[in-house]
Amino acid sequence: MSEISELLRQLVAIDSVNPDLVPGGAGEGEIARFVAGWLERAGLTVTIEEAAPGRPNVVAVARGSGGGRSLLLNAHMDTVGVAGMQRPHEPYIEGNRLYGRGAYDMKAGLATIMMATAAARRHSLRGDVILTAVCDEEFASIGTASIVKSWHADAAILTEPTQLDVCIAHKGFCWLDIETTGVAAHGSLPEVGVDAIVKMGKVLVGLEALDRSLRSGPRHPLLGSGSLHASLISGGQELSSYPDRCLLSVERRTVPGETRELVERQIDAILDRIAASDPQFQASMKTMLVQQPFEIAEDAPIVQTLLRQATRLLGARPAIGGAFGWMDSALLAAAGMPTVIFGPGGDGAHAAVEWSDLDQLQRCADVLIATIEEFCA
Repeated sequence: MSEISELLRQLVAIDSVNPDLVPGGAGEGEIARFVAGWLERAGLTVTIEEAAPGRPNVVAVARGSGGGRSLLLNAHMDTVGVAGMQRPHEPYIEGNRLYGRGAYDMKAGLATIMMATAAARRHSLRGDVILTAVCDEEFASIGTASIVKSWHADAAILTEPTQLDVCIAHKGFCWLDIETTGVAAHGSLPEVGVDAIVKMGKVLVGLEALDRSLRSGPRHPLLGSGSLHASLISGGQELSSYPDRCLLSVERRTVPGETRELVERQIDAILDRIAASDPQFQASMKTMLVQQPFEIAEDAPIVQTLLRQATRLLGARPAIGGAFGWMDSALLAAAGMPTVIFGPGGDGAHAAVEWSDLDQLQRCADVLIATIEEFCA
């Protein structure tokens, strides 16, 4: 077994289920200690920083001689839960695949930046290489949000799985709660009661129309259109009563150029139109969480450096594309670090069967090392 495959096996064997996703989850403490110890033995300067109590990040620096460009490498240590998996933390290999929870999402990416940063220390580089192994990406990304407050580099690479393609854009999202208010009354008193759930029905019709409009409107060249869906709904207390409230949780997926303010205006417009035609309609909206979309120009220096080295080492120019899911790259870019996404392949993110491609694992590490050598020279 190669050194990097063994490293991935050891990472997958550590339970790092995010406790905010799964109550009682192991969290990142044990894996952070393992990552820090491995990097220290590789001769790197290592610190463990808590993004929140009990939620550690690991930062390791291969210090350059000075005057060169710095590069930050980012991967998350946490995983989703293991429901339905038979041997989630007993990694095993079949052919070129290593199976286990987190193998694909994204301990393979973590292994590649560990190997690449260790290799950087052995080269005479002028620029610093900064490894950030972060907590909580699978829930609220408090790990990377904490990193960008204290660390900065001239560019960044996020090693989420891309099948060795180069990802330069991804969607963002807004989570919003919409509440309609009615008047509670006995079901036999229609002249008194106002049905908050029925009123929400009008909102749902408006949201469906907005989603159709988004999908038929202008499209991002890599990501397509924004979208909207109703995710959760609750209301009422019993069959014989008019419900006095109904709560709807909505997800709005955004593409570059679509902002929180735009999304809120779109929802407000729906509520205002309904209120104008229905004097009994009362509703409020609250934005719960916003994660911005991400995009970097193809001609950005870090993208071109990565493309050049990947083409040389892989024997063909990688495809350039976008991703529909959200990643921590948006936080890095918002902090002023031009960021590109490049990682090894596999399959099974959040699924009962998850695996990483070991051939791509080694090739990804090789590309990262070559990119570091050029960018930080």
